[in-house]
Parts: sequence; C-alpha cells; structure tokens
Amino acid sequence: MAKIRGKIVLATFAGLACVQAPVPCAAADKANEVTVDADGTTQFSSITIPFSDLASPEAKQAYADLKNHPFPVGLQVPEYRRWLDTTFFGPIADRENALYPVSIESKIIGGVSTKILTPAQGVSPRNKDRVLINVHGGAFMFGGNGPGLVAGAISIAGLGGYKIVSVDYRMFPEHKFPSASEDVAAVYRELLKDYKPENIGIYGCSAGGTITAQAVAWFQVHGLPRPGAIGIMCASAGAMGRGDSNKMWPSDPLVPRGAPEMHFAGYLAGVDPKDPLVAPVYSPDVLKKFPPTLLITGSRSEESSGAFYSDIQLTKAGVDSELHVWDGLWHGAYMNPAVPEGKEVDQIIVNFFNKHLGE
Repeated sequence: MAKIRGKIVLATFAGLACVQAPVPCAAADKANEVTVDADGTTQFSSITIPFSDLASPEAKQAYADLKNHPFPVGLQVPEYRRWLDTTFFGPIADRENALYPVSIESKIIGGVSTKILTPAQGVSPRNKDRVLINVHGGAFMFGGNGPGLVAGAISIAGLGGYKIVSVDYRMFPEHKFPSASEDVAAVYRELLKDYKPENIGIYGCSAGGTITAQAVAWFQVHGLPRPGAIGIMCASAGAMGRGDSNKMWPSDPLVPRGAPEMHFAGYLAGVDPKDPLVAPVYSPDVLKKFPPTLLITGSRSEESSGAFYSDIQLTKAGVDSELHVWDGLWHGAYMNPAVPEGKEVDQIIVNFFNKHLGE
C-alpha cells in the first residue's frame, strides 16, 4: 500500500498477477487501480460487476429486460401515468390476480377514494378482526386510480387471507406534502371505528413505503393511536437520496430519470428534509413510538442505504425492526410475479403481520 498525492492506492489481485499478463505490469496496475481520497471518496479506474450468482435466473432475466427496455423519458405526467398503467402496473396486477384471485371494490373511506381487496376464498378466520392498509408506490406521482393502486396488494390479500384497503392518496403535481399523509390518516381514522389499532397494519413500496413512515409520524401529532405493525418496502423512513447506494443509481433500472420533476423531489419541494413529519428517521423521539417495522430492500436498489440506516435507528430507539435484503435485487423487484424472490417477500410480509398484529 503506498500513498500517492495524498491518496491511498490499493493493488488488486488482478494487478498482483500482472507478471503473467500479456501487458506490462504498469498497465495492468493502472487498469485495476483503486484510489481512496482523504474524505473517503473511492475511485475505481475500471470495474465490472456481474449480476449476483445468489439471485435467481428469473431475477437476472428480469433485470436484463428492464435494462434493455428502459422506462421512457420526456413524457408529460398524464402520458407517463397512462404508460405505467398499461405497461408496468397493469401486467403486474393481472399476474398477481391469476395467482391469488381477489375481489376488488371501490369505496370512499373518510372522504378518500380507496380500493377494497378481499380474497376470493374470503378473509381467513384469524384475520376477521384485522385489516391492512396498502399505500401504493409510484414516485409520489404515479400509480393512483388504476392498476397501480392494487399491484403489490393483490398477492398479500390472496396469500395472507387479509382484507386490504388500498389508499388512492393525492399525488404530485396536483398536490404536495402532506397530502398523502393526510389521506392515509383519514382512512386510518375511519377504520378505527371498526378495528382496534393493534389489529391494523400499514405498508407500501417505494413512495408508499416512505409515506407509511410519514403517516405514522403524522398520527403522533394528530392524536391517532399507533397501528399494530408497518412495512416499509423499497424505501426508508425518510433517508431519501442518502448513503452509498444512492451513488449507484445506474445499477437500478427503476430509478426515476429525466426531468427533475419526474421523481419525489416535486412532492417534497420546499419542505425541510429533516422535518420529523417528512423524515422520521432523524428523530429518535418520533421513532421510539413506532410499531414493529418490516424493511425490505435489495443490494442493487438505490434506497438500500436508507433502509439499512432506518433499521439501525429504529433498533436504537427500541423498536422491533426487521430488515430483509435480497442480493442482486433492484428497486421494487419483488413486485414482479415472475421473480421467485417476489414470492419469498410476499410470504415474509404475511408472516410479519401475522406475528405482530393483535389477535
């Protein structure tokens, strides 16, 4: 190990074997050089990362398919919503319903539009006094009022035998924070008339995961009791855009790209990023009042650092926090019914709520 212009240079194994390479040692060393600056910034002169050999072949194929057929850029919000409903959310919902048939009913609850999902075989006896609230994903601006509202909820309802209320919360650009928190709270408040708080679970993926955490913080300052358990999937409790994984966005095929307004920044524009109602992860006093929390992420997902950090902060606050990480998986990968890991995630979600919700 040698210092060069204030940096630490680490020789790689490939560089150590340069004497057997068909190129001069100096060239081999340069091609495999890793430098670490005084502030911890690490630079790789050349790096290739094969897809994880711990992930399923189906996951590898799905990852390649997303990379080879990326989401469009440059669309206006209404066009993007229609594209996602037709090309992304719709097929997911259709495949889920083929595996786990459910009935879906539209209903206004607490002044908020919702979809009620009930398993075709009926709610299981153990869950007759329980209910789950699903908060859909979609970068705070997509997924509402269409198949995105039930994608990711159908499988949990069917597999777990749960009644699920999926909230069609107000989204950007028509609305901004705290609209979604208010809508989830309105639905939750109404459900409390029929269910004990310890029998209500709340969960969501991506924006839905973040909104789930924000909603629990919102409940605390608006006199609502703590729910029985929550799930923060493909998200964090507010550490958005932070940590190492955020620098690896090119590895995540579902990370929003294009104009700045085509992601969560618009919904949260103008708010303090460390406000406890926006990012409860930075407030120990808020976190310590959280219910048991499930966190789901993947090693190639841009939010994974935030999920790790959230798990640590929740644990430090004394919360029963459960973190699961799938090697090789990307943002929202588990929602793809063709990926075996998705079924593993679904079962873990069901088991978690079975364990922590009241009898």
